[in-house]
Amino acid sequence: MLRRLLSVATILIAAHAGAVEPAAQPPGPLPNIVLFVVDDLGQQDISVPMLADASALNARYHTPNLAKLAARGVHFSNAYAAAPVCTPSRTAIISGQSPARTHITYWTLDKDVDTSTPHPRLEQPKWAVNGLQPSAELLPALLHAAGYATMHAGKSHLGARGTDGADPLKMGYDTNIAGHAAGAPGSYLGTQWFRDAARKRAEKGEPADPATAPASVWDVPGLDKWHGQDIWLDDAIARDACDAMTKAVAGARPFFLSFCPYGVHAPLMEDARFAKDYAALDARERQYATMIAAVDDALGQIVARCEALGVLDRTVIIFTSDNGGLSAHSRGKAPDGTTAHHHNAPLRSGKGSGYDGGTRVAFVAAGPGIAHRDAAIDAPIVGTDLYPTILSLAGLAPPKDRVIDGVDLAPLLHGGAAPAERTLLWHQPHKWGPEGPGIEPYTAVRRGDWKLVWFHDLGANPAAAAPARVELYDLAHDVGEQHDLAAAEPARLASMIALLREQIAATGAQLPSVRATAKPVALP
Repeated sequence: MLRRLLSVATILIAAHAGAVEPAAQPPGPLPNIVLFVVDDLGQQDISVPMLADASALNARYHTPNLAKLAARGVHFSNAYAAAPVCTPSRTAIISGQSPARTHITYWTLDKDVDTSTPHPRLEQPKWAVNGLQPSAELLPALLHAAGYATMHAGKSHLGARGTDGADPLKMGYDTNIAGHAAGAPGSYLGTQWFRDAARKRAEKGEPADPATAPASVWDVPGLDKWHGQDIWLDDAIARDACDAMTKAVAGARPFFLSFCPYGVHAPLMEDARFAKDYAALDARERQYATMIAAVDDALGQIVARCEALGVLDRTVIIFTSDNGGLSAHSRGKAPDGTTAHHHNAPLRSGKGSGYDGGTRVAFVAAGPGIAHRDAAIDAPIVGTDLYPTILSLAGLAPPKDRVIDGVDLAPLLHGGAAPAERTLLWHQPHKWGPEGPGIEPYTAVRRGDWKLVWFHDLGANPAAAAPARVELYDLAHDVGEQHDLAAAEPARLASMIALLREQIAATGAQLPSVRATAKPVALP
């Protein structure tokens, strides 16, 4: 009966302005789908090596639950977020469209407020400062219409405060646990009511009664039942998410759970449950490591509840991150002893950067039809691929009249061939706050093993600069992007610049302007 109702729902959706069509329906009941998107987790911040060789960071961190997931599924060595910061990356996942196309190219907070960090020589273009807004074509809305119980848990950060996009319940989710407009929590502690002012008072040694602490946009909403309890934020969210899954299963509905821990985003705090495992690290890195452990524990809770409910064998779980790991500030010692820009090694730089440390992420998938592979899959994939992939897993095709920048990875997950070679695009015409390698306005493309990065700023003396600041890397032989081959490979450089221009034109990517001339930056 449920299958029949779902089929009818799917047909009705398809009939509505060609919104969506059923894909080839997988045999048996529709799978449950858990999309687990960690905040600011670097590709190397786990014990499961994503690259061919394990790194010092893989040895530092303990993520046993992710290791178990990878042991029964697959992992990818060339997986990327769609952007080096959160809102554009997260909106790309549920819209299926590149930030260059949606013009959601930076993180959002308040309605009609541009959060961009001022640049000394460039003016950012007019961009979608309010982020993503409700649409029947968003991933959770399509799944909801097809009969799924759709649940969001944790960080949302899709639309600005004061707009409908800030509320997951208006974006296609039946259930919202702790999601709102802000991209970071006030506190990770239930004893502080997850409130910003209470945390800051405690850090200063002041009385930190949460009841008297002034409200802040960073305070995590909807978790009142956990206030005053000795509980970690992502633990509380995981417990509530498990209860939501239980309710969906009891109602005989397939479920889609978007589980988005607030960890490991700043403020860095120590989860005391895991501190003893990282006693050898300096205080700052110990905090960070315990936050990773808390995220892994939340994953373990989700898997354990699926198993207890008897649905693990028909639940697809996809684990990834919204951008590369934080490294420009607030961190302790990396394995090489430095305190900035090396916390994603061997990848270069970190969050906010045009280099791979800013966008290359962990990606693990397991579930029905996904046979385990020991070796990493090396096909380059990107966050926008999750939209058509998840629809495909649910037996749906993307809306016919919607431009989709991602490709369906379901055949690859199920043992088929990798997608045809294509061009991946990143576009951030903004400078993220801190200074660091590659942390500046840029556009980049990857095709096969080759990556081109175009930095928009020509410097303080543009008349003396080269016509464009472009860098070319062979990632197959230089994963750390240390050897710029732009001068040594002129033919390759020309072909990559042509691809860059094609992608900018195809997506309508907006370019910054030079403040001195008020003209858009010149394409390379």
